[in-house]
Amino acid sequence: MSSSARHLRSIDAGHYKNTAGCATEVMPVPDIVKINMSQHIGAPCKPLVKKGDRVLVGQLIGDVDAFVSAPIHSSVSGTVKAIETQRGAMGGQETLVVIETDKKQEMDPSISVPQVNDLKEFVAEVRKSGLVGLGGASFPTHIKYNPKNIDDVHVLIVNGAECEPFITSDHRCMLEDTQDIIEGMKLIMKYDGLDEGYIGIEDNKPDAIAKFDQAFKEQGITNMHTFPLQARYPKGAERVLVYEITGKHMAAGVLPADLGVILSNVSSVAFVGQYFRTGVPFTSKRMTVDGDAVNTPKNIIAPIGTQISDIVEFCGGYKAEPKKIIMGGPMMGRAVPADTMPVIKNNNAILCFSKQQAWIPEETACINCGRCHMACPFKLLPTAFADAYLEKDAQKLKDLQVMQCMECGSCSFVCPAHRPLVFMNKLGKALVKEAGV
Repeated sequence: MSSSARHLRSIDAGHYKNTAGCATEVMPVPDIVKINMSQHIGAPCKPLVKKGDRVLVGQLIGDVDAFVSAPIHSSVSGTVKAIETQRGAMGGQETLVVIETDKKQEMDPSISVPQVNDLKEFVAEVRKSGLVGLGGASFPTHIKYNPKNIDDVHVLIVNGAECEPFITSDHRCMLEDTQDIIEGMKLIMKYDGLDEGYIGIEDNKPDAIAKFDQAFKEQGITNMHTFPLQARYPKGAERVLVYEITGKHMAAGVLPADLGVILSNVSSVAFVGQYFRTGVPFTSKRMTVDGDAVNTPKNIIAPIGTQISDIVEFCGGYKAEPKKIIMGGPMMGRAVPADTMPVIKNNNAILCFSKQQAWIPEETACINCGRCHMACPFKLLPTAFADAYLEKDAQKLKDLQVMQCMECGSCSFVCPAHRPLVFMNKLGKALVKEAGV
């Protein structure tokens, strides 16, 4: 497959990869963690512990009997101090298990290295591990690795693009956990019966490309390949990446498996390699901490449930008042109301911006320049979506194919009038769903 034969529309959103050369640091265990029971798409988990219970690292503390779900484990050893609720970044109420840590990090004695013989056992272990998609969507990974049309699926695509500005945690994962990624790929390909594996990596990460190419050569691996991508946004989007590597168009609502592909984030695949080597469930996360309000930007590994304030303190504290804190990247991440919010499984970055860096110019009138249309990977019409939304015309929004929008934010980024186009796209999609058209 050629890396230069096809490209969807993309933009230069800037890179700002300030921490690309920063080796990952493991932060000390904080005094308190607040472990969210809503850490994946689907049904939230229910707490399996109560106030006063002692818990151990890797102990199951949340689960639910639902198909689209993944269990949650304690990231620390200590004592449950409370079960409380908070308003999440999306506005809903979320349940938190608050644990006072003892700093001993005693492991649950029931943890053992998985032993599997077939796909069914492999998928069961992946669910048991608590793994969800770590590229942002947080879809329970065991479902992704068990497609209904397994006989039609032949290709594994590992997403190492990391096209969002600032974020370098996946880059560090590729450099520091190379063999775990390779072992994870081997396991997925073995039990899903896949023929070829590709790692899509932007060409501004030549060190990662070279490291995998060398490892594949030294280990005599002939069915795994690196796939260099343009260093542009949004090359790491699922639908864009599938097209760039396979040439297959993936419309909204279509799964990669429908096109013969299993697609998984590079950090997810690395964890698969780690889990089947150690048996330790998903309890910690590598993330980038950056922004002009942070004293010392870093790549760190923190226990799930660590509060943002503790993470920033580990990075030298604030050097300016943070006017905006984002979980994730500046294009598709979510702004949070306070730094008391705890990190969850799919957090790949914490960005803290001062008033100057967070400033958004005042919106002005559309000048019909067409830049939003030219920036859209799928050639959609964001200004038409906005007009239809303001008219509350759900049928028109559907006819214009608003549901094809993947909310990458490219339209808003290039708009000279600074219109919140992607936000209106989101509202338009909600209107279509509500109207049932």
